[in-house]
Amino acid sequence: MIKPANINPHIVEMLYSEALLLADEVRAAFQVDGKLVGGETGDDLARIALSCEGLRTTTRMMHALAWLLNRRAHFSGDLSEFQLRRHGNLPSDNPSDPEQLAMLNAQLQELVRRTEKFHARIARLDHAWREKFTMHPAAIHRLHHRLGREIAQR
Repeated sequence: MIKPANINPHIVEMLYSEALLLADEVRAAFQVDGKLVGGETGDDLARIALSCEGLRTTTRMMHALAWLLNRRAHFSGDLSEFQLRRHGNLPSDNPSDPEQLAMLNAQLQELVRRTEKFHARIARLDHAWREKFTMHPAAIHRLHHRLGREIAQR
């Protein structure tokens, strides 16, 4: 099994810079009207799709930024490891609705996909970091548990 690299300040700073650029791109893209396929800005369902996907995408990026800001605070000494484990969770992603996404133009669809990929990268880092705090019983404990189950079944 390959051991994942530790999260270090350099990685966090690089991801933070990338997240800021992506979040600014999201803000600018969803701020402008006329992002619907076919240019029919009067279609209510398409407007709802634009609003919903804009909210999902913005929330996704804000969660990623908050996670990165917590890591920065930890590395600067403002948060202890205990506080980070307790309050620095990355909320799970709310994936885009394919039907609503199809109502957006190609550039917006690609931007949404990029934010989903970015969030997935952060989620993998978070999972790997949290995994080191998970208690894994030693082999003898697992064997003891199995023996206890076998004895109880007889």
